[in-house]
Amino acid sequence: MKQIEQIAERLRGLRDAIDITVDDMAESCGIDISTYKAYESGTTDIPVSFLHKVSQVHGVELTTLMFGDEPKMSSYFITRKGKGEVVERTKAYKYQSLAAGFSGRRADPFIVTVHPTAPDAPITLNTHAGQEFNMVVRGRMTLRLNGKDLTLEEGDSIFFNAELPHGMKALDDDKVSFLAIIF
Repeated sequence: MKQIEQIAERLRGLRDAIDITVDDMAESCGIDISTYKAYESGTTDIPVSFLHKVSQVHGVELTTLMFGDEPKMSSYFITRKGKGEVVERTKAYKYQSLAAGFSGRRADPFIVTVHPTAPDAPITLNTHAGQEFNMVVRGRMTLRLNGKDLTLEEGDSIFFNAELPHGMKALDDDKVSFLAIIF
């Protein structure tokens, strides 16, 4: 929860810096005011897809919102194995940025780790502008995409329209890790 509170603080700071109201921020990002207020309160999980939308609409780096650091590199940026900036939005999801220090990115690559949940637990769906690429690097998962459940195994990949409702769930009572690139 500490990381969610820090992201919420950065959202408030951005809104203050660009001098817009809560209502205007919610409207600019296409969500209802109560949802935005919950995000800014720091008591509700903030989807990466929403942060991606904020970054696009308001011209701020996604990693600045997620991690609080301004990217500085413009020719290349190396992320060593296991060393990327990490945010754990919930106990079930961990995002490791693979390009946090590169300024002006046209895509945001992450290693996402999803922990298993109860077999009957619902899959949380989200949408965001652009496209997304996922490639499973460990384990198996169900990717629900626009109402269809697709099983992806180690080495499988998918490229899709991220405006379609999508979400994932680890299979086999084991965590799954996959490369996600948001364009």
